[in-house]
Amino acid sequence: MRSLDIAGTGMQAQQTNVEVIANNIANMTTTGFKRRRPEFQDLIYQDMRRVGTMSSDSGTLVPAGAQVGLGVRTAGIYRINVQGTLEQTNNSLDLAIEGPGYFQITLPSGEYAYTRDGTFSLSDTGQIVTADGYPVSPGITVPNNAQTITVDQTGQVQVTISGQTQSMVVGQLQMATFQNENGLAAMGQNLFTETQSSGNAITGTGQSVGFGDIRQGYVEESNVNVVTEITDLITAQRAYEMNSKVITASDEMLQTLTGLK
Repeated sequence: MRSLDIAGTGMQAQQTNVEVIANNIANMTTTGFKRRRPEFQDLIYQDMRRVGTMSSDSGTLVPAGAQVGLGVRTAGIYRINVQGTLEQTNNSLDLAIEGPGYFQITLPSGEYAYTRDGTFSLSDTGQIVTADGYPVSPGITVPNNAQTITVDQTGQVQVTISGQTQSMVVGQLQMATFQNENGLAAMGQNLFTETQSSGNAITGTGQSVGFGDIRQGYVEESNVNVVTEITDLITAQRAYEMNSKVITASDEMLQTLTGLK
């Protein structure tokens, strides 16, 4: 009985749906997090009567045919790259991107990673680093006698030194954009790496064409909407229940069939 397997694929799809929703809710307070949304596709169809075939010797054609679908599968899980709300923190090394772009980070392997999480701090050598100690790219070091750090909307980093009236430029933050943001591979730690699907990184600075503004003293909140997630969760739960009822009904039909004498 095909309905058992078909309903089974439906339950597996809704299980994936709930797992994606659970991950969204778990990251509702993660800085720079973008909610995910699963997409599903119907599986192949079995022809019981092929459309367009001849139905008589006089050349009449079957107008619609009869195809039975064999279930559903997960086609992809997409990121919804909508801007998150900016939260003011007044921390001089909290940076948010308003608009397109990612901060560029240098991994211990020497490769680049990209993030919307701008909760930076200073290392023991004065370098601007992520929460995991990975330096921003290009590397920027703040002198140990700096009194204030200022980052303008283009990403230029300036410091004021005790005894000096003029601020000093110590570096320029670089940003990156991609032709296909959804092609970036998530690696955890709020970081992404480029893939063939994302295309190569297009680098630039804040406020240049195609790049957003950098806001000092702000962080970008997660764009997860709890009301939407709970609504989706209820829908997924009901869909899962309905698929399980199909399996129960199919089982009862099989019991009826085996009980025939």
